[in-house]
Amino acid sequence: QVQLVESGGGLVQAGGSLRLSCLASGRASYFAGWFRQAPGKEREFVAAITAAGSNTYYSDSVKGRFSISRDNAKNTVLLQMNSLKAEDTAVYYCAMRLLSTGIYYYTTQYPYWGQGTQVTVSS
Repeated sequence: QVQLVESGGGLVQAGGSLRLSCLASGRASYFAGWFRQAPGKEREFVAAITAAGSNTYYSDSVKGRFSISRDNAKNTVLLQMNSLKAEDTAVYYCAMRLLSTGIYYYTTQYPYWGQGTQVTVSS
């Protein structure tokens, strides 16, 4: 069983930056993803990183602005968010899966989830 706790959300002006952290209990070297859910919308893929951190993947909407990374020694996955826009406002969730032989973009592919952290970008 893996427990995930996100932190780092908050209120920021458009153009600003935030860094989200996801702390995993126990072993953290799983394939990890960040998702977000805005009010009235479905949860959507934001970014993902392989267990060793060698490969990263991004949605088109955040590519070039967000960066995912991990420190397995600290059981932590990070999401650096720069040039934030009002449309980035959402609850951001960290997710993980043990077995990984490909790229995972869908919520149903991740069995472990954090409780989410709110990111609000004011325009």
